[in-house]
Amino acid sequence: MVYKPEDILKRLKENEYAPIYFLSGTEVFYIDEITEFIEENALPEAQKGFNQIILYGKDVTIQDIINNAKRFPMMSDRQVVIIKEAQDIQDFNLQAGQEVLMNYFQNPLPSTILVFAYKNKSLDKRKTFFKNLQQHAIVVESKKLYDSQIPDWVLQYISGKGHDIDLNAAQILVDYIGNDLERLSNEINKILINYSEKTLITPGIVQKYVGISKDYNAFELQRAIAVRDIIKANRIVNYFSANTRTNPIIPVIALIFNLFSKLLIIHQSPDKNRNKLAQLTGVNPYFINEYIHASHNYPMGKVIQNIHYIREADLRSKGVGVGSIKEGEILKELVYKLLH
Repeated sequence: MVYKPEDILKRLKENEYAPIYFLSGTEVFYIDEITEFIEENALPEAQKGFNQIILYGKDVTIQDIINNAKRFPMMSDRQVVIIKEAQDIQDFNLQAGQEVLMNYFQNPLPSTILVFAYKNKSLDKRKTFFKNLQQHAIVVESKKLYDSQIPDWVLQYISGKGHDIDLNAAQILVDYIGNDLERLSNEINKILINYSEKTLITPGIVQKYVGISKDYNAFELQRAIAVRDIIKANRIVNYFSANTRTNPIIPVIALIFNLFSKLLIIHQSPDKNRNKLAQLTGVNPYFINEYIHASHNYPMGKVIQNIHYIREADLRSKGVGVGSIKEGEILKELVYKLLH
């Protein structure tokens, strides 16, 4: 069986440990979170010096790992052996190495907690090695979340820290940072460190501690474009053009594309029910009316034309087909074309 990261974290927090963990997948946030929890909590601090071993995949062979796993703990009930960057283990994909692993997995030392942090990859589930691994180890697959799942993840993450967050504040975080859970968690922790008691995180708090300008940010630019507020959109894009180091063009273009790709889905959907449109676009139902209103401002033909303009600006921002044109000028021209 392959476990979800959240289920294993819950077990660990209940002090339930297993002899072997194999953590893999493309979402490294959960791999790091589980690994760090075991590293910090499986042993008392005084016992870590003798009984906690951290290895790195590129520096070891399978036999090195097994030799460490077979050691008995010193003045402790258990030892912890963690292999970080396990995808780089020299002989992991060789049959001989996998046979050595499986021999240990079938009869692991009960006093050892052995952790493999195998990042940005997943094992081939069709192979015999994976099937055997499932029988003898806790196998966790950490998959990238869909964009539509990120706002809920933010709500749950902050709730797990004993705080709440306003939906608008969660959306601002997601739009500003994207779907990188590690960056999101870092920014959230940077906010929460300022509050010892349970707090409702508002858009103002996010803007204050994450360094997002209240009036001049990509989220506000997207909204201005959505409602075709030409004056506000131009004011923001002029600010961005004068501050390109803190407002790089590529994330801004990505956010604008996100808007028009959702408007295209709304236009193409025969079912205009709000909940159905929210499901199709991956937008929280709380915000779907904003996108429906924006679809009225931009007919289907204009949406398709704008997606073409966005693609063109994206290529130009990456140096395709242009000379030394500045980012700010590319963005100004794009916003003008989108609005007119």
